[in-house]
Amino acid sequence: MHTVGSISEFLEAYAPPSLAEDWDNVGLLVGDPGQTVQRVMTCLTITPESADEAIADGVNMIVTHHPLPFRPLRRLTTESHEGRLLWQLMSGGVAIYSPHTAFDSCRRGINRQLAEGIALRDVHPLVPVENESNNGADVDVTMGGGRHGTLDAPLELAALAGRLKAFLAVDRVQLVGEPTRALRRVAVACGSAGTFLQPAIAAGCEALVTGEVSFHTCLEAQAAGVALILLGHYASERFAVAGLADVLAEAFPELSVWASRHEQNPLQWY
Repeated sequence: MHTVGSISEFLEAYAPPSLAEDWDNVGLLVGDPGQTVQRVMTCLTITPESADEAIADGVNMIVTHHPLPFRPLRRLTTESHEGRLLWQLMSGGVAIYSPHTAFDSCRRGINRQLAEGIALRDVHPLVPVENESNNGADVDVTMGGGRHGTLDAPLELAALAGRLKAFLAVDRVQLVGEPTRALRRVAVACGSAGTFLQPAIAAGCEALVTGEVSFHTCLEAQAAGVALILLGHYASERFAVAGLADVLAEAFPELSVWASRHEQNPLQWY
């Protein structure tokens, strides 16, 4: 018999909450740790569609990348969007766990998977995590914010974009920089990661792959001579949320685990 608590403990070991950004809200956010779990669903974000799916399919626990709630709530009523979703799920006995930026930065997290998806070598975190040891603080090269590494051979920006489109099964990405520019050292940072531009520059990277950045960050990158590949927030993270369902299914073979079948990218290209 598995519980909300035992699954939470597994997720905490897989993506330690200590890796999360200070502003983040990670861990078990809603639920009774002692509740028995038989059905688990992963999703990028809890939406009305994914909440309806969870209730209809008898889910006991949602593992969502984006936290719900994200910020402290002064009241929990159905008068707000967050309140309606939380009331619906709580009324249905659905627990909520979010690994968010801890999952971005862990050993087998989203950024590591992105780096492997484009075949980067000698991969290290852009913002390493310091561990305490008997000899003082040392750097753990397997965990931290973002990743950077080297391609086996120089690759044009357009070709690298094509590699990413194939890996993520998307039709389009956005570029900042000359498509024929040859690249060798590349950084990756999933989601909305404009803050990783400066660490990428400091690491000597010629390109940063991310989900989205502001217009002004695009100009900053252009001025610094760093190319950008913008995948879209959804595409840069959703693939790993689906993979997390496989991780949970392998760790808990007695459970029914799946990635939301109804979640969709709200942004469409025309």
